[in-house]
Amino acid sequence: MVASEQALVTGKQLDTLSINTIRTLAIDAVQQANSGHPGAPMGLAPVTYCLWQEFLRYDPEDPKWLNRDRFVLSNGHASMLLYAMLHLSGVREVAENGEVLKELAVPMEEIKRFRQLGSRTPGHPESYVTTGVETTTGPLGQGVGNSLGMAIGSKWLAANFNRPNFEVFSYNIYAMCSDGDLMEGIGGEAASLAGHLKLSNLCWIYDHNNITLDGPANWSFSEDVATRFIGYGWNVTRVADANDLEMLGRAFEVFQKTTDRPTLIIVDTHIGYGSPNKQDTNAAHGEPLGEEEVRLVKKFYGWPEDAKFLVPEGVREHFHDGIGKRGHDARAQWVKMFAEYSQKYPELADRLHRMERRQLPDAWDKKLPTFPADAKGVATRESSGKVLNALAENIPWLIGGSADLATSNKTTLKFQGAGDFQAGSYAGRNLHFGVREHVMGASVNGLTVSGIRAFGATFFNFSDYMRASIRLAALMEAPSIFIYTHDSIGVGEDGPTHQPIEQLASLRAMPNLIVLRPGDANEVVEAWKIIAQLQHQPVVLVLTRQALPTFDRTKFGAASGTAKGAYILADAPGGKPDVILMGTGSEVSLCVEAYEKLKAEGIQARVVSMPSWEIFERQDAAYKESVFPPAVTARVSVEMASTFGWERYVGLKGRKIGMHRFGASAPLKDLLKFFGFTADAVVAEARKAIADK
Repeated sequence: MVASEQALVTGKQLDTLSINTIRTLAIDAVQQANSGHPGAPMGLAPVTYCLWQEFLRYDPEDPKWLNRDRFVLSNGHASMLLYAMLHLSGVREVAENGEVLKELAVPMEEIKRFRQLGSRTPGHPESYVTTGVETTTGPLGQGVGNSLGMAIGSKWLAANFNRPNFEVFSYNIYAMCSDGDLMEGIGGEAASLAGHLKLSNLCWIYDHNNITLDGPANWSFSEDVATRFIGYGWNVTRVADANDLEMLGRAFEVFQKTTDRPTLIIVDTHIGYGSPNKQDTNAAHGEPLGEEEVRLVKKFYGWPEDAKFLVPEGVREHFHDGIGKRGHDARAQWVKMFAEYSQKYPELADRLHRMERRQLPDAWDKKLPTFPADAKGVATRESSGKVLNALAENIPWLIGGSADLATSNKTTLKFQGAGDFQAGSYAGRNLHFGVREHVMGASVNGLTVSGIRAFGATFFNFSDYMRASIRLAALMEAPSIFIYTHDSIGVGEDGPTHQPIEQLASLRAMPNLIVLRPGDANEVVEAWKIIAQLQHQPVVLVLTRQALPTFDRTKFGAASGTAKGAYILADAPGGKPDVILMGTGSEVSLCVEAYEKLKAEGIQARVVSMPSWEIFERQDAAYKESVFPPAVTARVSVEMASTFGWERYVGLKGRKIGMHRFGASAPLKDLLKFFGFTADAVVAEARKAIADK
């Protein structure tokens, strides 16, 4: 046997050894945790190995390299597959300050602590827990939705930052997905939009294993996926056996050579031993194999049956010589190129530096509008549109769009050079998501974790379609921006299907989410200042369709009080009110009307505008008590939504004016009178609150 043949045999042996190491690490971790899904990592190990070892442009020594390829495990239940790859590839830990440390992101002790409290190896991948996890996945479909946003982000970054002879951005996005990801509606939305936009940098790897948690996939799923994706405008290729590394390599090569559309690689896998003839029921249904089955599996792999968490000699070195060396060399070339780029284009390099650290440009808040006092006023969606355009002109990486409602949401960026993001023209800052609220939310998250400040907009009632994405943004500590207009029964004739009731209360219940409902145009300006400076929290901005009075700030409290979440807008003489009226959004002006009427009757009231409960709760006790003195127990809340939660501020004796049913279809004035949102109704409740104290 000649030396080259010997090397080939040794190489194939190392391939098999490495793949089986991935499999057995997953098996052992699941077995030790007595919880998890061993099947998908067993079946997909060769696919992931081939991708990472031969094609993924990624340097384990710098997992935050700007031009790295992104790998998304949308079928997040296969998390041990990713943890094994991070461990064997030697991916380094990154500190909170961005410093790359010498320690591994996933050392062996963390693999042994799979699914345990405080480990870096939770049951589903969490980006804020584990370095190397690009985005939090778990709810099926969210990962592929994120991958769409990442692919849009890559194209946008390339179009805006690349210059002749300086290809700063050219990275691809690989998303591994399951039958479940393709069953979920969000998967279809993502595929449809990706095909429309011709995102040639996006590759989905479909684990076609014919199994779901309940049993055979054909119990519920029998469509021709290949034909469906061809219809979406994708390039589709198939690998009939997941163990065929040569065919897998060809499929990835086809993707990399395809320049006019996204690619779907359908890979036929077999849950169990990695053999077409072996399938294990426990593995298929997301349970540990059991000790006896583990021994049988290891015997099949030619593995020491009693060995646990074994990484054979030569495996780590093999990964180091593969993805490690390729990634190191690719990054070294890029770093050299970027140093020259930084000298030639210092402004662009500075922009990237700030984006990476979620910092703002100098003078980011210049020329923000201010709004004069106006009894007729303006809808907060209108004032928001003006502020958004001013901010986006100052912050070149603030981009976004709407679910086919940009004209209504007032989210179109209209300044010179804003442009539209379209197939083949990727520099534009206006994104057109179409009627696809689910994937709009996931895409905004994908863009945000790519360093871009992104927003998505629709009607507030349709935030229900986006809850999973909002929740994951909060979980990931990603500063995604969700803009919602048509915030109440103020929608009028559109009726109860479009009139949000419980949405404010339910979103306020979500940890690490800021809800902002400004009460006039100048509160909108202050709200956007808060949003621009967020680094680790998503925000929901809730806006009206109907006009609201713009308060005369020479008579009333300064709008800058918005920064504290709640503030005194109007007060009693000497700061000693008989009753406190509090509200958000459009109902603040109702409180002010009632305040004036009570004043005429000799009743001293205080009006508190509360644009954000979450921000108010961060204030110290002294400030909170200055707004809500404990001695003043006569209190009334006014909000055109569910009253759930207002007892926190009105107390047990307070009164709550709100919605206790779904809305109705009628002109706004009729609805306000019917549901009791009038100044007279507020006055009546204030009198009752005073009498009850």
